[in-house]
Amino acid sequence: MDLQVYYRKIREAEEALKDPSVVLVSQETPDGGRAGVRTEVPRRIAAKLLVEGSARVGTAEEAHEFQDQKAEAKREADQIAAASRMQFTVVSPAELRKLKGGVQTGKE
Repeated sequence: MDLQVYYRKIREAEEALKDPSVVLVSQETPDGGRAGVRTEVPRRIAAKLLVEGSARVGTAEEAHEFQDQKAEAKREADQIAAASRMQFTVVSPAELRKLKGGVQTGKE
């Protein structure tokens, strides 16, 4: 393969892409690549994958679905992180009475 032609094709494909990041959908490849996997990549990498034929530019609907899935995954990750930061303290009944300021008599 002529490297000059290869890199010219990459530059042309990169210029054709308008957004700084592009949602791509993978194509099935002979070396085991799975078709239909969506990912967001920078323009330069997207151009390379397009020229190699291992991916195609996702439709507006596919890009919207991908962004929604990404936002939902981030929300879930944030909730898990917040739950792991939650702190609690175990307080005995005697300490609780001291904190409340009242003195109670009785069985504990």
